[in-house]
Amino acid sequence: MAHDVLRVGDGEHAVIALHGWFGSSAAWGPITPHLDGTAFSYFFPDYRGYGTRRDVPGDHTVAEAAGDVLALADELGLEAFSLIGHSMGGIVMQRVLADAPARVRALVGISPVPASGVPFDERGWELFSGAEHDPANRRAIVDLTTGNRLTGTWLDAVVRHSLETSDPVAFGEYLRAWARTDFRAEIEGNPVPVLAVAGAHDPALGPDTVRATLGTSYPDCEVVVFEQAGHYAVDETPLALVSVIEDFLTRRAR
Repeated sequence: MAHDVLRVGDGEHAVIALHGWFGSSAAWGPITPHLDGTAFSYFFPDYRGYGTRRDVPGDHTVAEAAGDVLALADELGLEAFSLIGHSMGGIVMQRVLADAPARVRALVGISPVPASGVPFDERGWELFSGAEHDPANRRAIVDLTTGNRLTGTWLDAVVRHSLETSDPVAFGEYLRAWARTDFRAEIEGNPVPVLAVAGAHDPALGPDTVRATLGTSYPDCEVVVFEQAGHYAVDETPLALVSVIEDFLTRRAR
């Protein structure tokens, strides 16, 4: 597994970055040139059904994805590490924490799905579940979650990336996984240092939701609001995101 994982840097502090539902390991591209490779070693894996592992079979559950993260850490010889999770990656990183709390130095969630999953009304579920087969639904979701304010050229690029780097069946199964998995009781009160980044233009996993979920589950949680971002801070505000993440990991990781 490890030879397929993009690595940036050779610093002492290992960080594993977990991508979102529409992403892949390559979706971190806007921030990778700006990372501090002397202090950190960043690793960017794909889930089963995505990117370099698109053809790897699996059940496409949160537990399986977390198990693969721990297997990768073992393969890389990482005894302890920090985790970054964007969107769906946010719930996966918390599952890793639940399964191996002693190994996790810090968590950074970027518009993170909480450990309690995400409730949908009927209309919302129709939009999201329809995205498995309909690119127009994917585009509408990206537009909605960034405040209907960004260029259509970028929206099209996110959709194209999603279609090219994810298996449709895996994509659909991961939606049910991150939306309908709830293990909040297993992480409630965990003392791990947490940074939660929320975009002001994200109506789904924005500041209020992040404060009500990660902000109440973790007693040592810092919530930072990016006023110029929606759900995709990696694309929308890459330099500010890197700066906040690395400052937090330098100050707070245990």
